[in-house]
Amino acid sequence: MAAIDMFLPRVRREKHYRGFNPLNKDFSDEELRQRYRFGRESIEFIANELRADLERNTRKRTALSVEEQVMIALRFYGSGSQLQVVGDTMGYDKSTVSRVVRDVTDALVDRKDQYIKWPTERQKNINKRAFYEKAGFPNVIGCIDGTHVHIQAPTEDEPAYVNRKGFHSINVQVICDSQGIITNVNAKWPGSAHDAHVFRTSAVGRYLEDNYQGIEQGLLLGDSGYPCRPFLLTPHRQPANRMQERFNRSHCSTRSTVERVFGIWKKRFHVLGSEIRMKPGKACRIITACAVLHNIATLRLEPDVDGEQEEDIQPVIPAYVGRQDGQGIRDHIAINFFS
Repeated sequence: MAAIDMFLPRVRREKHYRGFNPLNKDFSDEELRQRYRFGRESIEFIANELRADLERNTRKRTALSVEEQVMIALRFYGSGSQLQVVGDTMGYDKSTVSRVVRDVTDALVDRKDQYIKWPTERQKNINKRAFYEKAGFPNVIGCIDGTHVHIQAPTEDEPAYVNRKGFHSINVQVICDSQGIITNVNAKWPGSAHDAHVFRTSAVGRYLEDNYQGIEQGLLLGDSGYPCRPFLLTPHRQPANRMQERFNRSHCSTRSTVERVFGIWKKRFHVLGSEIRMKPGKACRIITACAVLHNIATLRLEPDVDGEQEEDIQPVIPAYVGRQDGQGIRDHIAINFFS
């Protein structure tokens, strides 16, 4: 019988591909957001934005659509799970998930300048008004802070990535506006780097140091981990009177905007709140990609503003003719608004 079987024609088994496109299933927007952090229209928007970089020039049945690639990456960013777990969940090999996450991340990072931009003069005025309405602090165009994103211990220069809390991380500097939109992100320094050093050596820090001409250009607010500069005000470490105490309270309430951004950012993209199991260079690109996605999410989910013109209650900043340093600017603001 075995000899006869040798001459029978072999029937080729039909291949079954495990992957599927969740957009083709009857998921509600809420169910999509639970899994991928974006609703259907936003996922399609992101896919269209990245289509030129992700579309495959092939007719293979196994080729992933742009939408499938985007959703694989979004599942990875949103869940913070290992590549193998994402693959098992969605029906793809680990190697496929790894390649897709790399490609989508690169495509998002390439669009950083499109979505993460320093405010224009008009946007600065909007921010000044909105920040002043929040807690009475004048002339603020943004809030700055650093956050640590946990990474696995690297094989090279490992001690440099151990932060003050004892775990390996990337120290990420973020500046946000009054709407919670990230206007600047710097994700390239190891966890041991101090916030002040990250700012001083960053492009925005060097630009402000070289080009800041006066208080009318606007202010950043940062915590006491930063040096007090004419363009970056920090709280009084030991307030000496009620004026300085009021200054600190308003400063803290205004600066909480960036802390809220960190909370929303890491809650939406769990990969930032867990541990990125990749080399530091790849981890930095994933952090930047998630910053781009944060801004896309903020812009697309933000409620429409009615057509009525908002009253501009941003106060006129009295002319300042004192010494051009952080303490002088800080005292000027405190005397005119918090005395």
